[in-house]
Formats: sequence, structure tokens, C-alpha cells
Amino acid sequence: METANLLGTEDHIEQAYFFRTLRDRIAQNMPTQEVLARVRDEILTTTRLPMAIDFLAAELKHAGVMGPAMERLSHYFTPFQAFVFSQSETEGSKLSTEMALAVLEREADYKARGATPAGLFIYQFETLCRTRLGYDVGLEKMAGDPMFNDDWRPWIRKLRIQLGVVDFADLLYARSEFAVLQLRRRNGDYQPKHPVLFGEREGRIARANRGKDPLLFFAALQRQLGYPIVPRPTPADQTGNLLQSLDRKILQLEARLKIVESEVKGELDISQFYVGPDKTAADTPSD
Repeated sequence: METANLLGTEDHIEQAYFFRTLRDRIAQNMPTQEVLARVRDEILTTTRLPMAIDFLAAELKHAGVMGPAMERLSHYFTPFQAFVFSQSETEGSKLSTEMALAVLEREADYKARGATPAGLFIYQFETLCRTRLGYDVGLEKMAGDPMFNDDWRPWIRKLRIQLGVVDFADLLYARSEFAVLQLRRRNGDYQPKHPVLFGEREGRIARANRGKDPLLFFAALQRQLGYPIVPRPTPADQTGNLLQSLDRKILQLEARLKIVESEVKGELDISQFYVGPDKTAADTPSD
């Protein structure tokens, strides 16, 4: 199986557009097959995405899902992209398709704007934290992204056994340029035993967030370094439920008002409230 290649800016821009358009039109209850057919004609033919969409559409028609097709297109979609989307198609998953597409859109947009391995790692790792997709498989899929070289991959895979034992901020700090600078102040000849993966600013922020909630750490990196923010689930719109409740209250008030008016006029017939063999309690006016 081919591994994912580093795509050009055009492909990343078109990927971001594809994921965003697919998400928006699915939210409008358009059939996914129809959306794929339409958006394919909108994508630049100078990229490889139209051919990928054809394959996704064929897989959707035959299997009813697209995740396996993304996995098979491993030369175009990264293992992490395929993993996130496949999880949204898994029965019982708490990750919605719309949320998965939003995650993939923002990642593609970040890559189109010039992502760094450090920024991409933080974005993908926070995605695992927020969506609870699992670290064992998730970190392995992250390591398959072509943006991570041979210095990054072993460290990412090793995190699976370190998380929960060592504070995440400490793990990042230990591989930062800031940690190296601190140690060289004590020993000018110090040379790191492992590759430095994060810059000085990431290290400083990591040190300041030791022992804190990792989500606060992610937020600080986003504020200070402009790292992309992982999409949050949109709160359910409760307007419809509130209107239905209000309508019921109005009907109840109208029924009570009619009873009061009848009583004032001396026309109240209490027999209408009797429950007989041909009348259930549900048939009586609400009080």
C-alpha cells in the first residue's frame, strides 16, 4: 500500500473546499451521492481530488460508507484523515459526520497556509482529546502523516505508553529548544540526546502549563502561535422545542379562560369533565 505523499498547496486548498462543501450540503439534507457529483465539477482538475471523489462516490454507492475508500487512497488522504472520517461512520460513534468534516477542513486549510509539524501535531492530538477517538490507534494514524519525518514518528508512537504517566506539557517541554537552552546555561557543552521537535516558544508555553489541564495548554498555543483551533460541536438548536412548549401553554391558558368565562356567565356545565365509558381522561379539557 502506498503511503500518503506531501501534497501541494492547490490540493490542500481544494481538499478544504471539498470537506467544507460536503459538510454544508449534507447539513441541508442533500443526498451525499448528489453532493459528490456536484462538487466534483467544482474542484480544480489540476489537482488529483476529482479522481479521488470518483472513487469515494463509487465506494459510497456499493458499501454505503466512504471511510474505507479514503483508507485505500492512502497516496492521497493521510491515515489520520481516513481514521477520523471512518470513526464518524462507525455505528454508535459520538463523532458526527459534520464534526469530522469540520476537523478535516480546518486541518487541510492549515496545511494550505503553511503548517509546521509542531502545529499539526498539536492540532491532531487535541482532536483525539476532544473527540475521544482513542490514543492507541489515533497516535499510530498521526505518525503516518507525511509531514512527520523519522525524528517525529518514533516520539509520537512512544507517547502511547507515556501518556497518563508523564504530564503532557513535560513531554513536550523535554523535546523543545527552550529545554536545551535551559540546560546549556548550566552546562555549555550540553548536547541533546534526542532530536529537538518543538521551538523555544512552544517550550516556554509548555513549562508555564505544567500540571494544568491540557486543553488550557492547547488554548495558550493557539493564542500565542496561531495554531488552528479544533472545531467544537454546535449546540443543538432548542428553538423548536421552546416554541412547541409555548404553544401548549397557550392552549392550556385558553382552555382555562373559557372555563372561567363560562363560570362567570353561569353557563358552566361540569358534566363535560366526567369520564365515562365512551370518554377518556385525555378527552377532557386541560386545566
